[in-house]
Amino acid sequence: MKKLTLLIVFVLGITAVYGQDFLTKSKVAGSFEVNTQYYMADEGIGITDSTLNNKYLGINGFGKVQYTLGNFTAGIRFESFQTPLSGFRPELEGSGIANYFATYDDGIIGITVGDIYDQFGSGLIFRTYEEWSLGFDNSLRGLRAIYRPCEGVTLKGVYGKQRYYWASYSKDETRGIIRGFDGEWDLNQSIKSLNNSKFKIGVGGSFVSNYQSAASNDPMYNIPENVAATAGRINMGYGRFSFSTEYAYKMNNPSAINKLIYKNGEALLTSLAYSQKGLGVVLQLKRVDNMSFKSDYTATENDLDINFIPPINYTHTHSLPAMYSYSTQPNGEMGIQFQVNYLIPKKTLLGGKYGTKLAFNYSQVNDIVRDSINYKGNMVINKKGTLGYSSPFFGISDKVFYRDINFEIDKRINKKWSIIVQYINLIYDIETIEGHKDAPTVKADIAFLDLTYKINTKNSIRLELQHLWDCIGTSYKVEEGSEKDFIKRGNWLSALLEYSIAPKWFVSIADKYNYGNPVADYRDHYVTASVGFIKDATRITVSGGRQSEGMVCVGGVCRVVPASSGVSLTITTSF
Repeated sequence: MKKLTLLIVFVLGITAVYGQDFLTKSKVAGSFEVNTQYYMADEGIGITDSTLNNKYLGINGFGKVQYTLGNFTAGIRFESFQTPLSGFRPELEGSGIANYFATYDDGIIGITVGDIYDQFGSGLIFRTYEEWSLGFDNSLRGLRAIYRPCEGVTLKGVYGKQRYYWASYSKDETRGIIRGFDGEWDLNQSIKSLNNSKFKIGVGGSFVSNYQSAASNDPMYNIPENVAATAGRINMGYGRFSFSTEYAYKMNNPSAINKLIYKNGEALLTSLAYSQKGLGVVLQLKRVDNMSFKSDYTATENDLDINFIPPINYTHTHSLPAMYSYSTQPNGEMGIQFQVNYLIPKKTLLGGKYGTKLAFNYSQVNDIVRDSINYKGNMVINKKGTLGYSSPFFGISDKVFYRDINFEIDKRINKKWSIIVQYINLIYDIETIEGHKDAPTVKADIAFLDLTYKINTKNSIRLELQHLWDCIGTSYKVEEGSEKDFIKRGNWLSALLEYSIAPKWFVSIADKYNYGNPVADYRDHYVTASVGFIKDATRITVSGGRQSEGMVCVGGVCRVVPASSGVSLTITTSF
């Protein structure tokens, strides 16, 4: 109620200051979304209880409105989780104003109060953002100040406390206070002789600290109250080439994620790219060592992340390869990605009338090398209360967390037909990524076909066929008691048929069949049917059927979606 009163008072104040301009120059924008699902029992896929936390209906919804007048912007977001949908954290249950802010920025000075979303560089030591599909929000409630003293120079400071579901922001709340500073200098804008140069260069640096006074109350370990991290970056380009790199360092930060070791953290992210008309090539390298950085040292999963470790692997959107999406490993990983996109020109032998798009991607993530350390005369590794381990900076372990080699052809054959074909070779360490103890690594081949036939200017039919061959077959012996670790293993077949009436209607039916699972009880069909209506910025979708267990990942951050059965309704709109 106090927040609403302050907002009304503020709007009245703006009205008084701007007078008639308040009515003629004001801009209001917003969006709303509601996701609901009615849960049903389905003994065929092992669901004997049709309720979700003793409720048959799950609802996730939000509405946000943003107001702009000149240099001033303000916004507010209302959220409601009654009860959170399957796969979302139960702590989300509740309703209320989850986010509000006010910003003034005249191009030289910018001030934001309220909930802040921002990042320093690539986010290695600081990034706050919201991802609705994951139920993730680590916004910083506090103050942000931006100062641009001259052309090309931006200085930024932040101060505040992160959101933790519906927990209060009072002094008694134990999560830490974050303080950060970032500076960025675009030399081409600042130095006159470089204004029109083909050589582009920019540099930046960041510092972030998290002060958690409650950390000193740990009864067994000496946990630092203040943890600091720093990072430096450089971006360069010349002609068709571009290069960027960022290095981050974090002081010792024992936590629940790293099992209370005192090793310092490091991260390096480097990218080299070449682009011209019809051709793009990207090479990325990443090293991460003990870089989980949270505002509460006891936090687990995705809670209260201060930083963000960018993924450098290919993002799959189709159902079968998306079952094995990679989740970044903050305790340590070394990754590489090489991607090539090429357009075979139109009116050539291979390009045909419309040209042909080719894409190749190779991405691999390994564990880092960890060597034991001497502790009281004994060689130990990852022992609580010690430095944990030592690791050579470029030491790559033989343990592969994830490897994805894929090749795609996207071809428009004629005015009626178009086709997309993709092949994927996948290695996925399901034990590390999903916590299925002693489960063998997924080694799979996946083939994908997307065929579209355009009947006329409004009507079209799309057929999608997928097949996944797993290294584990029906003859694999699963130990008694570990069956649930194999619920999505074995060969899969998936098919989808969609009919669209542009621009308003679509209807589809799909089936995923786990016919090759080593556990006979898990060889199930997951049939779903959907119908959707689109008008301007409003989209309504109704779906019914089964949902298989899997993972939803966005930017390397993931949540597990358990199997479910029922009817769902999704409504989205914006203005």
